[in-house]
Amino acid sequence: MKNFYEQVDENKFRSVVVIALFVAFITASAYAITYSMGFDSSFIGIALIISGIMSFASFYFSDSIILSISGAIPATKKDFFDFYTVTENLVGVAKIPMPKLYVIEDTAMNAFATGRDPEHAVVCATTGLLARLNRTELEGVVAHELSHVRNYDIRLMGIVTILVGMITLLADILLRSRIRGRSRDNEDGNLGAILFIVGIVLALLSPIIAQLIQLAISRRREFLADASGAALTKYPEGLASALEKISADKEPLEAANKATAHLYISNPLKNRSDSIGWFSGLFNTHPPVKERIKALRGLE
Repeated sequence: MKNFYEQVDENKFRSVVVIALFVAFITASAYAITYSMGFDSSFIGIALIISGIMSFASFYFSDSIILSISGAIPATKKDFFDFYTVTENLVGVAKIPMPKLYVIEDTAMNAFATGRDPEHAVVCATTGLLARLNRTELEGVVAHELSHVRNYDIRLMGIVTILVGMITLLADILLRSRIRGRSRDNEDGNLGAILFIVGIVLALLSPIIAQLIQLAISRRREFLADASGAALTKYPEGLASALEKISADKEPLEAANKATAHLYISNPLKNRSDSIGWFSGLFNTHPPVKERIKALRGLE
């Protein structure tokens, strides 16, 4: 059996490997697309600047955007005493600033953390989750979300989202420009035609592959937050019990969508396909709950 710290170290190492491969893939894809489709460096630079500005603007205001589309409202200590005091206690243990607390008025059970860094973090929970978990289980959930904050998962996933957005926007810009004939003509005959086809294929598939890698990173960070959260509370069973209750709740969260689903502690869309097979699992935003509970109960 692994202790808390061994589990955290293992998850961190795996995450670093996946992220490194992801950055390498984004870089190689961008170069291959632009080279094979015959664009010069100035046009590529303009396309990267445009996609970069749009992506970073979305990242900087991500917390406000997510809270707005989720219909979240500030949580006061008077109305949500346990939520507030549990968070106050745990931030002292985690040695991070007190995040802003929000609630979504929905009977579905879920929670998420967002923000740029621990100084600009938000933890949000549904009223359904706050009403149906006992204090020990709530501690497990809040510790999980604070671990996302303390481990800088909220920043990491924001950066990963930027990279996915950049390759998607870049591929779209280059495809549209090539179709409209704005790039220089390739004079290499058959080789040029082959390179052009390769560029088209990469432009079409790279965004899909990038999103799959993003989901893989998201799944790995959930395991890390589970282990880190258990280390904060020193009681893995609290989070394990909470996950059992959350997974038993079949009500989808109306405020969630595919763009925000990866943020939540459990898939809010309730379209899990754990039993359908490996290929379907590639498109899951979260690892199977049974695996997460098993890992938690395997900690010392």
